[in-house]
Amino acid sequence: MTFGWGPRFLHSTGQFHKGGPAIGVFLQVTAAAGTDLAIPDRPFTFGELISAQAAGDAQVLSEHGRPVLRLHLTDRAAGVRQLQDLVSTLAGQAVPSTES
Repeated sequence: MTFGWGPRFLHSTGQFHKGGPAIGVFLQVTAAAGTDLAIPDRPFTFGELISAQAAGDAQVLSEHGRPVLRLHLTDRAAGVRQLQDLVSTLAGQAVPSTES
């Protein structure tokens, strides 16, 4: 298992998974920028840049046959609460054995 915070994911664990062995299942959680800043002399903001980088990562993983699910939280606080509730619910459930 690997974990990476974006957008530096593009230059660390991301390179291994996009070009390495065809293993892995990927969950990408992104959120709308609470405060966004313009990038001087560019027609896009930092929030738009980070969103484009995340979308590019997901696209490349998918193009390389890696299963990827991207969850984009439009309301960051509410989305995080929902994810926490889901993880808590799943953690309380027994995981079926795959051993025969």
